[in-house]
Amino acid sequence: MDYKLLGSTGVKVSRLCMGTMTFGKEADKAASASIFRRCRDVGINFFDCANNYAGGEAERILGELIHDCRGEVVITTKVFRRVGADINARGTSRRHIMASVEESLRRLKTDYIDIYFC
Repeated sequence: MDYKLLGSTGVKVSRLCMGTMTFGKEADKAASASIFRRCRDVGINFFDCANNYAGGEAERILGELIHDCRGEVVITTKVFRRVGADINARGTSRRHIMASVEESLRRLKTDYIDIYFC
């Protein structure tokens, strides 16, 4: 696997980033785990997620999968799309970003997110 520097961060990421949009939807937990293991086997260390993928289930599954290798992977997640019925449960207001990042951290079972997209 080829790796590239992520901007000026000094962090190296695989040229391929695995998107987890299907985790918890088209790919159940077992299929998601198989996909994740295969990615890791070929050297992928870069995984993209979002707070609204499969109603948050993609983050929950990814959180379980990165438990033993958190320091070796680079995780992205996103905020903006609607995640609830409340009028404020979407967008880029401070309120929604703060609530969403806390929920993402909880689902991902980590204390940091490497890249947070708005």
